[in-house]
Amino acid sequence: QVQVVESGGGLVQPGGSLRLSCTASGSIFSINAMGWYRRAPGKQRELVARITGGGETGYADSVKGRFTISRDNAKNTVYLQMNSLKPEDTNVYYCNIIATTYRYTDVFWGQGTQVTVSS
Repeated sequence: QVQVVESGGGLVQPGGSLRLSCTASGSIFSINAMGWYRRAPGKQRELVARITGGGETGYADSVKGRFTISRDNAKNTVYLQMNSLKPEDTNVYYCNIIATTYRYTDVFWGQGTQVTVSS
């Protein structure tokens, strides 16, 4: 099975920065796309940022200009650099990876990492 491990969350003051990291391990042939989601209680899941296998990126309107998604294919790792953080960014952030293994292409999720923006 593919393992997806997230790190980098924590408590930060408004205007501060955090960098989330997500690393996939296991029998991965290639990564087709990677993304970061967040879901507040009682709300729908929101795609925060994604990056395709070709390097194309996309962002939710609420984070454009503040967040940057990047990847390191050699390490099977995706990052989310979060700058100018706002209290409304507080959430659990989940890493999502669409990967091709030796057998199939499937979606894999990280365990989630808590981001809290507060004074």
